[in-house]
Formats: sequence, C-alpha cells, structure tokens
Amino acid sequence: MSRAGRRAGAPGAFGAAAGSALAARDPDALSGERIPISRILSGTVNLSNVRALLIINPRATAMSGRDAGLVVRELGSRLELETAQTQYRGHARELAAASAAQGYDLIVTFGGDGTVNEVVNGLMNARVPDYSGPPCAPPEAPEPATATRRPAIAPIPGGGANVFARTLGVPQEPSAAVRRLLAAVESGTRRTIGLGLAGDRYFTFSAGLGVDAEVVADVERWRASGRRASLMLYLRTALRRYYITDRRFPALTLDAAGHPPVTSLFMGVVTNSSPWTYLGRHPVRPAPHADFNSGLDVFALRRLRTLTTLAALGHMMDNNTQLPSGRDVVSAAALTEVTFRADRPIAFHIDGEYLGETEGVEFRFVPDALRVVG
Repeated sequence: MSRAGRRAGAPGAFGAAAGSALAARDPDALSGERIPISRILSGTVNLSNVRALLIINPRATAMSGRDAGLVVRELGSRLELETAQTQYRGHARELAAASAAQGYDLIVTFGGDGTVNEVVNGLMNARVPDYSGPPCAPPEAPEPATATRRPAIAPIPGGGANVFARTLGVPQEPSAAVRRLLAAVESGTRRTIGLGLAGDRYFTFSAGLGVDAEVVADVERWRASGRRASLMLYLRTALRRYYITDRRFPALTLDAAGHPPVTSLFMGVVTNSSPWTYLGRHPVRPAPHADFNSGLDVFALRRLRTLTTLAALGHMMDNNTQLPSGRDVVSAAALTEVTFRADRPIAFHIDGEYLGETEGVEFRFVPDALRVVG
C-alpha cells in the first residue's frame, strides 16, 4: 500500500492504547496559560501528509505557555498534527509507543532530556504493523521495528540542559528550532543514530554511577519541593555532594571486552555521544568524538580528590582531541559492550534521570537504532 493509502486507512486519532491519555488534556496546565492543544488539520500546506505527534512536557524547566502555543501553531500550520501533554512520569513513553503502533511519521518532543529519553524508549520497545504488503492487504501482525519503520524523532528544547538537542545542533530558542525542523522535514533530511542500552533502558547521551548520579538525585528532590532547576542549583548541589559522598571506599569495578578488569573506582560515566553535559553553554566532553555512531565511551575515577577531579573536568572543557588521562583517571572509547559492577548499592542515572541504586549494569551499543529529524 502506498504511503497515501496507508494514511487514508489509518485512524485519525490514537486507538484504545492511547485514546484515554490524549483525551485527558488540560489546556491550563502551563502556569495557568491557555494554549491550543486540540487536533489541528491543515488543508492547504505542502507538508500536510506528514502525520506528527507533538508531546509537550508542561513541567519542563524552560517551558512556558507562550512558547508552547507558538510551537503548536507553527507545526500545526504545516503538518497533520496531534498534540498531547504529559501528565505523569512515563507518560511520554506510552504516547510514543502508541504513536508507533498507529503509523505516525514523526514524534516531536517539547521538553527536556527526560522527555526525549521516555519517547526514545517508547519507540524502541514499540511493535509496529508491517504495511509493506500488497495493496488492499491488511498489515501483518505487529513485530519489533527497525529504525526505518519507527517514527522519526525531533527534539525542540524546553528543558534546562537539553544535551541531546544541543549535540544535534538544534537551536535553543523554540521558534528557531521549529523553523529548522520544518525545513528538515520538507527537504527529507534524516540521520540515523545509535543508542546506548543500559540493562533494558535506552539512553541517548549518558549514564552514570556514583557521585554523578547522586547529584541528579539531589536536584530531582529539590525540584520536587518546588525549586526551579538552574545552573547554579546544579553547581551548588554538585559541590555539596562532592564533599559528603563516600570518598574512602570505592565500590565500582569496570569490565570491558579485551581489557583487564579495573577495580576500586568511585564513579563511572558511559556516554553515547559527546558532550557528556553542559556547564551553562560550555560543553563538557569526556571523549573527543561528537556523533552518535562511534560506540560507547567510558570515563571513571579511581579517587575523588579535589585536584584530580578539577584536572579531569578542565581537560574535558578544553575541547581536547585526546581522552582524559592521569594516574586516577580511567577512559576508553568506541566500545560495544561494557559492565560496571558495584560492591554495594550505588546511585545510577540515565540521561539525567535518577533511577535509584544498583549493584551492576551491563551497557551495550545499539547501532542504527533511530532516525532523527533536525
């Protein structure tokens, strides 16, 4: 069946799997500002055959009703657009999985890295119908999708760090990001990226164990109490956590194929791209490569000494073409598999989302996993 024929036979809205989620929309969720979030169908635009779902996280750090309204209007004037606001943790994952099953072409996220991560995991675990059969034949039973059969993803920055969007080169200002997105859709520009897989959870740019994850957990607690995330909040939290974390008894062991185990590590970071994060607008790069197709990189510390830590951070902020090095630094690049084991439960995060404590995580690089627009 042709693309046009497939769309003609597809539901105009989500099926039962996501119908209740899309029906429960709250137009006043963004600080009391009313924004349009009903279905928008454009009749005379050249991109109206592109079926897109816009997922808005109203609690994202940099979100505003004005920006959300602008994004909805601009995308809705060019695409066949459905919109939904997330209402609880994991909601974006459910919406993305349902959109894949319904044959959408594009998922646009307007939120931070946590929203992107949920959408990525929803798409990667979705089962989609096969529409490649003869015309008029019903699609085959759903099966695990490949990158070319999953909806593509396009991030519009609405969070605090927006590491994934920045690494892709997406402008931080929403209107500029929308213009770039529409131009890419119109020109058919796509790129296929690899992802990291930590256990059964995919990540786009980084996962961390130890003090890195402890900082993420602390910031999440601050935000839950009403504090707004900011660079200064992260810096104060990181400084405080550095001095109260256990710096006497290292718990981590690193195992990588072809390398002897490295024991007595205090923290470990696994990245799928560079940068690892941002200090304001300044990228922090634990590895020199800057794409999503080079495998996994590892950065770890044997000791959490002030001078050691500052020297490593200085190296990573200096646009250096070499991996960080030193007596207390462990680094490796372009790995396909790596494992961290812990002697005791240790804090763990993925893409800036705290996942609790763990005693071990197996990481794997998944090439050609997902298509990205923008």
